[in-house]
Amino acid sequence: MPINENKNTSKKSKILSPKLDVIFHILFGEIGSEKITQDLLSCIIDEEIYDVNLNQNIVLRRELPEGKMGIVDVLAKINNNEYCNIEMQMTNKKNIIKRILYYWAKQYSREIGKSENYKELKRTIVILIANFEIIDLKDLGFHTKWKIIEEKERKIILTEDLELNIIEMPKVHKLKATGKEKKLKEWISFLENPESKEVSIYMEKNESMKNAKDKLDKMSEDERVRRLAELREKAIMDEKEAEYTGYCNGLEEGIEQGIEQGAERKNKEIAKKMKEKGADIEFIIEITGLSEEEILKL
Repeated sequence: MPINENKNTSKKSKILSPKLDVIFHILFGEIGSEKITQDLLSCIIDEEIYDVNLNQNIVLRRELPEGKMGIVDVLAKINNNEYCNIEMQMTNKKNIIKRILYYWAKQYSREIGKSENYKELKRTIVILIANFEIIDLKDLGFHTKWKIIEEKERKIILTEDLELNIIEMPKVHKLKATGKEKKLKEWISFLENPESKEVSIYMEKNESMKNAKDKLDKMSEDERVRRLAELREKAIMDEKEAEYTGYCNGLEEGIEQGIEQGAERKNKEIAKKMKEKGADIEFIIEITGLSEEEILKL
């Protein structure tokens, strides 16, 4: 009679979503991810990047206390000279444009230090990858690039020091893309679903994307990383619930206030007509509930 062998088969963990900001940070912001990040940045900025330094990023899986997410943007020093701040944003924040301008200003001014030598200021790039559409950009493509230009005559760029790149993920599959925009579209597809058939085709031609997938697979088996992802997802759900509750409470208060205002307006109309007919003030007060002062003003 054959003996049943117990095989140690470990169930493979469900792959983590690379568009979750903590996972995005570990995937693209950790030391060792330079080649992966270089490939993504080159198709966003649309210029040659020969060097990426990631040593200013916190190591989330080692240094971040549970429950304290903070800011998890990726900071990359490119070509040994300029800084690039990459934010993966899952939820639609209020004043998102002002937010990324603030990030740009903060990083740009950081370079001057205490020397107050303005020559120390370098080009600073902020990249927002948004998992939502931005109302103010509804008629534009999925990837827009913003700089300061002269508006009245020549439309020339004032300075290259400011550059904002905004990528709206939901728009990606609605619009055609060519050149490096096509490669960027492939990376966005990876962020949305790294296990899709189309992404597996992209990986055949893109070694960096394949390396990103391999790293993501290993991350998905790391209990510490999975715990960070769970905490982050819970924080996002709690945030959405709080916003929805606030919306519902505000809506309810608005309805109640509207009913009260409508009733008051109606009572004033009745009081005015009664006053015009010569009704006694005390009688009008009794019927409408208005004060004598309010009735006399009608």
